[in-house]
Order: sequence, then C-alpha cells, then structure tokens
Amino acid sequence: MMITPFLWFDTQAEEAAQFYVSIFKNAKITQISRYGDGRVMVVAFELDGQKFSALNGGPMFKFNESVSFVVPCETQAEIDEYWTKLTAGGGKESQCGWLKDKYGLSWQITPANLGRLLGGPDPGKSKRAMAAMMQMKKIDIAALENA
Repeated sequence: MMITPFLWFDTQAEEAAQFYVSIFKNAKITQISRYGDGRVMVVAFELDGQKFSALNGGPMFKFNESVSFVVPCETQAEIDEYWTKLTAGGGKESQCGWLKDKYGLSWQITPANLGRLLGGPDPGKSKRAMAAMMQMKKIDIAALENA
C-alpha cells in the first residue's frame, strides 16, 4: 500500500504539478482527469517515486504550515537549488529550513543528516547546532557542522 498526499488547489492544480515536476529529478505527471466541461479536475504526478494528486476544488481551503513536505538534501548545493526553485515566483522564506512555495504549500529543505547534527552523542554540540539553526532561514550545513 502507498499513501498518496492529495493537495487541494483553487484552479492551479495542473500549473502546480508542472512546477513541481520541473524542480525534482525523476518526476512526471502521470494522469489528468477533467470535469465534464473540460476543465482540469485532478492531476496525478510523481516526485522521485512518491505519488501525489492535485485537485482543482475551488477557493474553500488553503494550505497552512500544519502540513509540509521534507526534502532531505545530501549537499549544500542541493539545498540551495531546491530553496531557490521552490521560493521562485512568489514563494516565501521562513525559519529553520522551512519555506512556502508560490501556491502556499510548505516545504522543509533540510540536510539529510539533520538528525545526527541536532541529536548526536555530544549534547553540547547538538545544543550549539540547534541554536545556530534557529538563526537561519535556509539551512547552512557547514555552519551547523561547525557549531
């Protein structure tokens, strides 16, 4: 069984799906379903094997920070690339590696080894790394490692 996130958009489901598949490697739109009048209803897409559905459901519901998608990155270059692309066109930076894209969807762009950096065997280093991260918007891996 695979659990598929189902994202509610006003009218931008196809535009958003195209945006996301342009950012992530190994990504594709797999199906588009339409309402009887030809408008896009649901767009199915995949990001690195994770399935998503995007619905044009109208303006009743908006995204908020209570749900976000974590993108674990191996390098600073990956963090920089995803950060730049996901904030493009009206996205907003937040704190500690969080951002909202131009559709209001929240993402966490983090180092893959964040758990080790913040919860390693040296409590003093972990505390310093956490304090450093709390001052960041986009995560700086070297600054966390040097904390």
